Amino acid sequence: MTIFLRAGLPVSALFLLLFHSSLCADDDSSEDMYENYVQEHVQVTATRTSKRDIDIAAAVTALTEEAVLAAAPDVIAELLRGQPGTFFQQTTPGQGIPIIRGLKGSQVLHLVDGMRLNNAFFRNAPNQYLGLVDSFAAQRMEVVRGSQGSLYGADAMGGVLNILTEEPTFNGGDWQQESRLYGSYDSVDDGWVLSARTQGGRQGWGFAGGASYQDHSSRTSGSGEKLVPSGYRSRAADLKFVFEPSDRTSLMLSAQAMEQPSTPRYDEVVPGYGQDEPSAEQFLFEPNKRSFMHARFRLDGESSLFDLFEAHLARQVITDDRLTQEFGSPVITTENNSSTLDGLTLQFNSSLSSGQLLVWGAEIYADDVESSRYESLVDSDYRQSVRSRFPDQSSMDSAAIYFSGEWLATERFDLTAGLRYSWFDIQLPATDAYDPVDLSPADLTGDIHAVYELRPDFKIVANFGKGFRPPNIFDLATLGPRPGNRFNVANPDLDPETVWSYDLGFKTESEKLELEVFAFYLDYSDKITSVFTGETTQDGRNIIRSENRNKVEIYGLEAGAYWSFTDALNSYVVINYTRGEESGDQGAAFPADRIPPLNGKLGLVYQLNPDWRIEPYLLFASRQDRLSPRDIRDSRIDPMGTEGWTTINLSLEWQLSQDLQLGLRLENLADKAYREHASGIDAAGRNLGLWVNWTIQ
Repeated sequence: MTIFLRAGLPVSALFLLLFHSSLCADDDSSEDMYENYVQEHVQVTATRTSKRDIDIAAAVTALTEEAVLAAAPDVIAELLRGQPGTFFQQTTPGQGIPIIRGLKGSQVLHLVDGMRLNNAFFRNAPNQYLGLVDSFAAQRMEVVRGSQGSLYGADAMGGVLNILTEEPTFNGGDWQQESRLYGSYDSVDDGWVLSARTQGGRQGWGFAGGASYQDHSSRTSGSGEKLVPSGYRSRAADLKFVFEPSDRTSLMLSAQAMEQPSTPRYDEVVPGYGQDEPSAEQFLFEPNKRSFMHARFRLDGESSLFDLFEAHLARQVITDDRLTQEFGSPVITTENNSSTLDGLTLQFNSSLSSGQLLVWGAEIYADDVESSRYESLVDSDYRQSVRSRFPDQSSMDSAAIYFSGEWLATERFDLTAGLRYSWFDIQLPATDAYDPVDLSPADLTGDIHAVYELRPDFKIVANFGKGFRPPNIFDLATLGPRPGNRFNVANPDLDPETVWSYDLGFKTESEKLELEVFAFYLDYSDKITSVFTGETTQDGRNIIRSENRNKVEIYGLEAGAYWSFTDALNSYVVINYTRGEESGDQGAAFPADRIPPLNGKLGLVYQLNPDWRIEPYLLFASRQDRLSPRDIRDSRIDPMGTEGWTTINLSLEWQLSQDLQLGLRLENLADKAYREHASGIDAAGRNLGLWVNWTIQ
C-alpha cells in the first residue's frame, strides 16, 4: 500500500476540492452536455474520448446488450466468437477468455466500467475471472485490438477489453421507470438464465440495477456424450445511482457482486490427451466470487486547463477459493485466496489553442493478496495448515502518469501520439523457499496512431506502439498443481515482458458497405513462460517455474465486412488469420503456444417485416497442427493437432408486441463433434435455445 498512501492522499484531496467547487458552480451550461458525457462513456475505450469507429485509427469492436440477450452467453467472452481479431477459449463451463491477436490472460487488459479487472494473481494463461462479470448487466462491450501503451499501460499488450454496465439517463422533470424480465433456456445443458432489471429517475438523477441467476447441468457434446461434471450455477446483482448536482457535474455510485458457488474444473477430473487417468479426484472452484464498488465524478471544466475532468475511485475483491484432491490420494486440499484491488484514476480532456486535443491523467492501484491452504484426510478429523498458493500478505502497488495528444495535421491527416510512465512496488514476504522480496519494475510505454482520409468514407490507418507487462504475484510466487500434470514453484527473479506492436489497415463505411481490414505484427520479448526444471513431485507431477525465456513474433490478418443488399437483407463475413513463431535461448524456433487457427463467421440477416428477423450463420475454424512443445504436453490439446470444424446455426427473433420479444437459437444444427483449439472441454452439440424479453414501462 506504500504508493497508494503516499500518492493517493493528495490526489484524493484534489478530487474533493474539484467536487466542492463544482457544487458551487452556476448552471449556465447547455442541456446537451450530459448527453455528450454519456456518449463519451460508452465509446471511450479506444481514445478515452467520444469518436466514431471509422475516425479511430485503432482496430475496434463493439457489442451491445442486444447481442447479450440474443446469445444468452454463459460468460460474456463468448460474444467474441467470430468477431474480428478475437478467438474464444474455454477450459471449463462457467469460465472463458478472449484471445486477442494471439495473446491471452494477463497479456490482455480487462476493464469493467474503465477500472482494472486484472489483478495481482491474474494468470498469463486461460483463467476464470472474466466469468465473474455478469453478462446481463452489460450495456456495451468494447474491444481495442493491439497494444495500448499510453492510455492503459501494464497488461495492454494484445489489446483492451472494456465491459460497460447499464447506466440510467433521463430527460424531463417527470418520473420515468422501465423494467425488464428476461429468461432463457438451452437444451444442450438443460440450462436456465433468469434476469430482472429496472431503472428509474428524472432529469438530474436516476438509478439502474438488477439481478440474474444461471443454472446449468452437464453439457452434451456433438458426439452425444454427457460431459460430467460440467454443470455449475451463478448468481449476480448490481445497483447504480447517477446524480447531477448541477448542469456541469455528474456523480455515479455503483456496486456489483457475482458468485459461482461450486464450479468443477472439467479437464482436471476427466482424462485428457496423453492421460490414462485424470489429474484429480475432484477439483472445485468453491466458491469463486467478485465484488466491485465504484464511484465516478465528472466535471465540465469550461476553463483553459481542461474541458472535462473525470475521477474514478473503486475497490474490487476477487475470491478464488478451491477444493482439490489429487487422483488416488486421500488428501483433500482447501484453499482460500483473495485479491483486494483499490484504484484511483484521474483524467483530463483539454482542447489547446493550437487545435490539439490532449487526454492526460494519473492512475494509482494497490492490490493486497491473502492466501491460505489446509490439508485434510478423507473420513478423518485431521486438518493441517500447509504453504499457501500465493505468499500471504503479499502486495502489488502501482502508479502511472500519461498523456495522449491528437493533432489534425491537415484536413485529411490525423495523428495521435502518447506516452505513459508506470512504476510498481511488489512485496513478497519471506517463505521457506526465499527471503523477503521487494521489486520495483518501471517502464516508459507509448504509441502513435495515424488516420489518412482518402475520401470521407474511406480511411487508411496505422498504429505503432510499445506495451509491457510486469511480473505479477502469480508469475513470481505461485506454488501448486497446474494442468497437464505440472507443479509450479516460485521464481521471485523475473523481469517485465515487452511487446512492440504494429498494424496497418483501412476502414470504409457507406450506405451499403462497412469494411475493415488490418494486418498486424507483434514483436514480443522476455516472455514469461513455464519452464520444466527436470524434477518431479512425490506424486509424479513435473515441476515447473516461470522464467523470462523466449522471444515471440506474432503476425496475422483480420477482416470484417457488413454488406447491405437491400433494406431487408444484409450479409456479413469475418476472417481471422494468426501465426506465431517462438524462439528460445539456443535460437531454435518453434510455433508459439495457443495460437488460434484460421477462423471466422459468415451469415445473413433478413428482416422479414418489422416484427420478424432471421439470421442463419456459420462459425468455422481450420485445423491447427502448428503446436508448440508446451501445447503438445498440454492435456487439453490433441498432440496431433486440433481438427477443423464448421457449425450451422440459426437465430430467429419475433417482436410479438411493443413490450414482448421472443427468440429462438438453433445452434450446431449438424451436431458437429469438435473442440475449440486450446479449450479444456468439447464444444456443445445440437442446441435448442429459447428466450423471452418482457419490457415493463
